[in-house]
Amino acid sequence: MIKPIAYKKTLEGKSNAHLITFNDGRDYVVKYFQSGFEKTLANEWVSYCLARYLGLPIPFAQLVEIPKEFSSQYPELSQMTQTQYQFASLYVPDCFDGHQVTEVPTISNKEKLAGVILFDYWMCNRDRTRKNIILCDDKPNSYRLWIIDHAEVFASYNWTLQEIEALPITILKSATHQMMACFIKNEEEFNEELDIIQTLPIHLIEEIVALIPEDWQVTSEERKAIVSTLHTRRKRILKKLMERFIKRVYRPIHEQDE
Repeated sequence: MIKPIAYKKTLEGKSNAHLITFNDGRDYVVKYFQSGFEKTLANEWVSYCLARYLGLPIPFAQLVEIPKEFSSQYPELSQMTQTQYQFASLYVPDCFDGHQVTEVPTISNKEKLAGVILFDYWMCNRDRTRKNIILCDDKPNSYRLWIIDHAEVFASYNWTLQEIEALPITILKSATHQMMACFIKNEEEFNEELDIIQTLPIHLIEEIVALIPEDWQVTSEERKAIVSTLHTRRKRILKKLMERFIKRVYRPIHEQDE
């Protein structure tokens, strides 16, 4: 397991993320367990594992152990709740968040965009704002898109058992989804991504959830609820949400272009 060697800075955002250099020579965005944001780390872990399996453009991440001796050296970290594991996502340098790019001529990995949108609906991610994508110069007049920050999947960073079992079934208000939809030329791409999500092995979801560290305070009942919610949403709800999105968001955008 990689070890921290230098603290760089606190990053913007309510999830209180920190940029830390590790002994593999790379920088990681690290999130600690926080009171009031109790489900942030579990949300990040489950989202990351599922997104990676689906082949979505999400930076590499892993669980890390940051010793108390390291955290105590820095005021920004010494006040954080100390758990055995933290969530660390590889920092992607030389990129812009969606707010910093006023015009996006094209996206080089646009074949992944339908999958990102369906993923957000599956996970009930109501926080796919322009700040939660990053765009990297890829080719002339082209950006590569990455998705980041999944602290608010399941509609909240501190969801309860009752809330995760009754997630909203509505169109998400996301200008970022609208921007992505502009680059999806064939709506059949949504059906292809739906098939992948619906055939993902249930045992994989169970294994991912089982690996949530105990001191992240996710109870056994909540773990079961994560699995059952994901299974129910992909089998009974996701197709309906996809069809609504295509009808209300995707088609109107492309009808304007005709």
